[in-house]
Amino acid sequence: MELDLGGGYRLRPALWNDYAALCRVCLKTGDAGKDATGREDDPDLLGLIYAVPYQALAPEFAFVVEGPDGVCGYVLGALDTPAFYEKLEVEWFPALAARIGDPGPDESRWQGSDWARHAIRHPEFIYPEALQAYPAHGHIDLLEEARGRGIGRRAMEHLMGKLAAAGARGMHLQVSPRNRGAQAFYRKLGFAVLRDWELPRHTVFMVRGL
Repeated sequence: MELDLGGGYRLRPALWNDYAALCRVCLKTGDAGKDATGREDDPDLLGLIYAVPYQALAPEFAFVVEGPDGVCGYVLGALDTPAFYEKLEVEWFPALAARIGDPGPDESRWQGSDWARHAIRHPEFIYPEALQAYPAHGHIDLLEEARGRGIGRRAMEHLMGKLAAAGARGMHLQVSPRNRGAQAFYRKLGFAVLRDWELPRHTVFMVRGL
């Protein structure tokens, strides 16, 4: 099923042959919504952590935005966060870790994408009791060409509708504290910041019922 977004843009299911595009979009938006290309020495790792696994492990909630020049964004989600995290831990990260070098535990010696290599070996799965009223989760990234057209809103509404139809009663998002634009965007969609002592301070959690 495809959704016409107007202006030559459409939302469609993500496919396995979109992996390179998912990685590219993730890299180009990987620094709190800005281009992380200059920071990373491996251009694929961000996408292999934050984007590609959704198409591989939860394809029914993985969609790409395709424009006149190809894929320029995605919206991704998971219905059952702890079940998805278990799949990542068992099925995804071990195979990925076997393909890359180990940067070791000393952060002072890390360079380039070493932080991502370490994250693959020591993934952080955050799902405390405070989030359990919002068991689904999702996120969206759009390249500059797809912004300001209402595409993000319609893509997120599509994902939320899919999650709700599948039985999700609520969902949560993680947002960089530096990405004020994303936080404002999610507020317009009905999300609110969740504050709880169990939640880490290095990321902002936003939630809403479905």
